[in-house]
Amino acid sequence: MTDDAAAPDTTGDASTGDASAATSAPMISMRNVQKHFGDLHVLRDIDLEVPKGQVVIVLGPSGSGKSTLCRTINRLEPIDSGDIAIDGVPLPAEGRSLAALRADVGMVFQSFNLFAHKTIVENVMLAPMKVRKIKKDAARTHAMELLTRVGIANQADKYPAQLSGGQQQRVAIARALAMNPKVMLFDEPTSALDPEMVQEVLDVMVSLAKDGMTMLVVTHEMGFARRAGNRVLFMADGQVVEDAEPEAFFTAPKSDRAKDFLGKILSH
Repeated sequence: MTDDAAAPDTTGDASTGDASAATSAPMISMRNVQKHFGDLHVLRDIDLEVPKGQVVIVLGPSGSGKSTLCRTINRLEPIDSGDIAIDGVPLPAEGRSLAALRADVGMVFQSFNLFAHKTIVENVMLAPMKVRKIKKDAARTHAMELLTRVGIANQADKYPAQLSGGQQQRVAIARALAMNPKVMLFDEPTSALDPEMVQEVLDVMVSLAKDGMTMLVVTHEMGFARRAGNRVLFMADGQVVEDAEPEAFFTAPKSDRAKDFLGKILSH
């Protein structure tokens, strides 16, 4: 009786539910992702959804799979099995369609990977011109806007070797933003920087978070995690052990692995 009575409503909800699902696909979706390096099972049963505009911080000890997780999202690391989608579009294994989808996913690494023989503004202009086929004048205008946004427009005509590490990393962020990505991935973006340069890079990342950029950030910067993150994933042995809001994770971690990790990190 109850089921019969509910049936008309359920049917009515289904159409609106499907419509809303279509418009609200998670920006990043991972389903049962597995990854091995030889005998080492580095990603185990990864299920993850990141809604549009969310900032997810990935924490964990060395060797826990954090960087590998980050690098599988745009197939810099191929996976053994499972499914990954960006904004509802399955990630192709290779080819032109993969290149097109990768253009929607900006990535910033520990190392800056700037072209040493090109000026700062040329580094930022290059991919939009080559991949998006943007005209040179428009690419330069956009590049200068982005360099202004990250606070180094006055360095535009210098070469990477003339900049500090913190400035180079801000160029790398501007370069990733130049493609107008839907998602930004950061793999320990401050770990190669001198301590006094870390904050200038984190400030840029905080401003991106405030602007609503979907971000997945592998980092050891706990202050940034608490300030800018909507959510913390704690990884150990290739698995997501905890998935919680930052305040809950830092004040009341549930697993012994997380308690041990925080005890070591926060005591320094």
